[in-house]
Amino acid sequence: MIEGVKIISLRQILDERGKVMHMLRNDDAHFQSFGEIYFSCVYPGAIKAWHLHKEMTLNYAVPYGRIKFVLYDNREESSTQGEIQEIFLGVENYVLVSIPPLIWNGFKGLGTEMAIVANCATIPHDPQEILRLDPFDPSINYDWGIKHG
Repeated sequence: MIEGVKIISLRQILDERGKVMHMLRNDDAHFQSFGEIYFSCVYPGAIKAWHLHKEMTLNYAVPYGRIKFVLYDNREESSTQGEIQEIFLGVENYVLVSIPPLIWNGFKGLGTEMAIVANCATIPHDPQEILRLDPFDPSINYDWGIKHG
């Protein structure tokens, strides 16, 4: 597990009408602040990576579909520098992943239908505080392909 990343189980309330899927409340112990919430939709096989926020903490949950979420820690002062972490998110693993600033991250759509990734960010989007890399940039040694066996 990458230093500073939190994975929090999320509550779902089901009945014969459907369900309620909790994500984040301002009285949760892990809540920091509210900047904005947005939804990123990703098609099966599509990759949205790599990006790093200088100031923003991300709070991701996937209420619909499935993704492979990948983190890379390049922070020099971190005890997990150089580590990669994969987390499979979706209806089978409905959790909140909280990612502190300065961690490279991205995701790939899995399955047969579009996934919806919700992000409740701690600050509003600011193009000046984000860095981006191509998903296949060699500076991050990661293979987005399916791993068999």
